[in-house]
Amino acid sequence: MPRVKRLYEVCKASFSNSGPISAEALENVRSCLVSLFSTFEKLTSEKFSHDIKPSDVGLEKEAQIARAWKISMNSNGRRGRNGNNQCPPPIKYLHVHECENFSIGIFCMPPSSVIPLHNHPGMTVLSKLLYGTMLVKSYDWIDTEGSVDPSEARPAELVRDGQMTAPCGTTILYPTSGGNIHSFKAITPCALFDVLSPPYSANDERDCTYFKKSRTSSSGVLPNGVDASKVAWLEECQPSESFVVHRGPYRGQIVNNQ
Repeated sequence: MPRVKRLYEVCKASFSNSGPISAEALENVRSCLVSLFSTFEKLTSEKFSHDIKPSDVGLEKEAQIARAWKISMNSNGRRGRNGNNQCPPPIKYLHVHECENFSIGIFCMPPSSVIPLHNHPGMTVLSKLLYGTMLVKSYDWIDTEGSVDPSEARPAELVRDGQMTAPCGTTILYPTSGGNIHSFKAITPCALFDVLSPPYSANDERDCTYFKKSRTSSSGVLPNGVDASKVAWLEECQPSESFVVHRGPYRGQIVNNQ
């Protein structure tokens, strides 16, 4: 069975319209992602022809750009262009599959591109960096007394602020933990493989909301035990007009025949 098809089958057996059916089911998906993908060099090497290749998930062109970028950096140390002076493409999303229980997709990001701070309400998300290096910053909401007013800034605790380079482990974020609110900035050409359960749905109150650090609300009562130095007050915002994601055709392995 093709490897991407196998991941689809595991997801189909592991997710419901409310998320993973059990902790064991979620682990099955994580394990499948680990076995599905390996390092960028391994993906592009004939020595490992039995493993999935960029062409299997529609990333052959992006992989070529990433190779050229790596060679250029090693030879002249310059950033911003690859060896043949061709600028990388804009952020592109490859849609693999979506149903009411889960979605699968790939974000292809050129150097310096940014996916701004955003949330995943009521969702569990598994992410695997296929190749490249990116900066990741993530937060979780801090529970406070009283009702939540979307128009006001809310305190969030920093979960992660650092660099991620392939090969690396599969990350998992949960509805209320693990860094449900996160942002990405590509340092090199990179691709991020995402599995979401359940998927975004405005009709089910799972719409994507973007955030920024508030300039006015930087104080408030925090629960005992919370490190104030790791707290950011976040407010809803509209993403910058420069943030554009083009949807590209998925040319990889077909996951279902429906």
